[in-house]
Amino acid sequence: MFVAVEMVDTVRIPPWNFQRQFNEAIAEELNKKLANKVVYQVGLCICLYDITKLEDSYIFPGDGASHTKVHFRYVVFHPFLDEILVGKIKYCSQEGVHVSLGFFDDIVIPPESLQQPAKFDEAEQVWVWEYETDEGAHDLYMDQGEDIRFRITDEVFLDTSPTGPSAAATNTPAAPGAEEGGQKKEAPYTLLGTISEPGLGLLSWWNS
Repeated sequence: MFVAVEMVDTVRIPPWNFQRQFNEAIAEELNKKLANKVVYQVGLCICLYDITKLEDSYIFPGDGASHTKVHFRYVVFHPFLDEILVGKIKYCSQEGVHVSLGFFDDIVIPPESLQQPAKFDEAEQVWVWEYETDEGAHDLYMDQGEDIRFRITDEVFLDTSPTGPSAAATNTPAAPGAEEGGQKKEAPYTLLGTISEPGLGLLSWWNS
């Protein structure tokens, strides 16, 4: 679920931090820049693991700060495909069951990946597994806050880099209640899961 990823970046240390230990100042700047950010095709950055190499530092004309090329390893949340995780149901919608790990919320189990047959209860806004037994079908509700075990089936990275003026000009006017700029905010990193296998699903189903 967590991996140490090797990265390289140029770190700028402002003059007022020159009195600090150099490695501490570098670590603070790296965490300030990367912590809780999604790096495209890498994952969600958590914290600095260690610094492996510091190259020469330079001060450029017109800028009193030092600039140092840093080689380091960063702890990143990036589950591998087919990994089994346990989270909590955040909410349900027509798009599926939305799951949270506490520090990461962009996990979706689409309808086709639920135990079948499944139906969406519009009134309760929950997905329901119509569990067949010898005594007939029983409705098992996937309620908000329930612990759920699921398997990762896919991941989706979205490049959320700012668009240029020409691209922004083509956006349609925002509808009432829409996100500013006329665009719906999309997650830069989404995980897709499944519970359509034995042993997966709500923990309460298997512990009862």
